Amino acid sequence: MDYLLDACALIAFFNEEAGADVVADLLAQAGNGTDRVFITSIQVLEVFYDRIYVKGRDYANTFLENLYSSSVIVLHEVSLDVIREAGRFKTSYSMSLGDTLLAATAHCTGYTIVSCDHVELGPVERQENIPFLWIRPQF
Repeated sequence: MDYLLDACALIAFFNEEAGADVVADLLAQAGNGTDRVFITSIQVLEVFYDRIYVKGRDYANTFLENLYSSSVIVLHEVSLDVIREAGRFKTSYSMSLGDTLLAATAHCTGYTIVSCDHVELGPVERQENIPFLWIRPQF
């Protein structure tokens, strides 16, 4: 399977929050070639600045180096189709720009979104044909 990480899922993993084990399993599966795990560069940025706030710039830079040398595939380019879908998502849902790009990328690629953000992405799951893997139940 192909998975697309939301920043909140990776942050939950680093903070050892509920659902961290689900993300750890996906990363292990990506490492052994069972599944592919993707993340958009915008989601990387969200995790990076979170790591700066939580652990400091040196730790955040180490996170970036480790991510880019891992089996996680960072998506840097945004296709015209993704831009079109992102525009539709942004005008249809109350979402951050990062989550808009995440949802549009998943819509265009068929990747399963890995997230814990039921508030922003729950409406997308209910109204769009996008698969989700929730790392923890909605509170």
